Amino acid sequence: MTQPAAAPAPGAPPLIGVSTYLEPSARWGDWQLPAALLPAGYHRLVQRAGGRAVLLPPDDDPAAAGDTLARLDGLVTAGGPDVDPARYGAVRDTRTGPAYPERDAWELALTREALARGVPLLGVCRGMQILNVARGGTLLQHLPDTPAHRGPRGVFTDHGVTPVPGSLLASVLPEPVVEVPTYHHQAVDRLGDGLVAGAHATADGTVEALELPAAEGFVLGVQWHPEAGDDLRLMRALVEEARRARHPGRRRPADAGAPGAQPPAAGSTRWERVSESN
Repeated sequence: MTQPAAAPAPGAPPLIGVSTYLEPSARWGDWQLPAALLPAGYHRLVQRAGGRAVLLPPDDDPAAAGDTLARLDGLVTAGGPDVDPARYGAVRDTRTGPAYPERDAWELALTREALARGVPLLGVCRGMQILNVARGGTLLQHLPDTPAHRGPRGVFTDHGVTPVPGSLLASVLPEPVVEVPTYHHQAVDRLGDGLVAGAHATADGTVEALELPAAEGFVLGVQWHPEAGDDLRLMRALVEEARRARHPGRRRPADAGAPGAQPPAAGSTRWERVSESN
């Protein structure tokens, strides 16, 4: 049984969980072993934005996602490998990378649990795609090979995205065009239930941000990598919403994270949009 989370100390920074890779082999010092790992840009961005970062390696316990989200103030689902096409009912393209079933299952469970509990959520690159799949959407398995989305192997490149006026993203990043660091070869195809586009690639219209307007709380996915740049605004928005929404023992609304779920009842707490300078 999930235990209520202890009340945080007054003024304590929000506790932000960040999902991780689970790699069969990684090298450091004298060692080469299986490892849960994450680029340092993620936890540093959370810290610079005023949060405390907690790394969340995959856990196959069915109760793990609920237990974890009960103790967190916010969630970041990180970038990483391609989502298994079987998760959205598609035949694998030859250009799609290998499957990571443990990570897919874990991040889908975390995402659905965050939506059910109203825990503030930021999906980064793969994390945005996981959000779409969790809501019943599909993915484009390969975009044209273009520097607009992926440059040289292992190198982030900048490209422009255009926030949709009136969107959650536009309230955080109000410029007409925002230059962002990017590295991806897949993208959102059919939008999941209740999701709307919050931004498009300026060059070709690819969906670059997703939002869930009916959600109880802050829900935002971006196709780029804020942890690879210096703009703190997205993470600050998540951390500040986590600070406002924090309370002990979050109650889970039944089925709120499932595709087709009804929006919160009238009078429910909704995210109040905030825009902060970098």
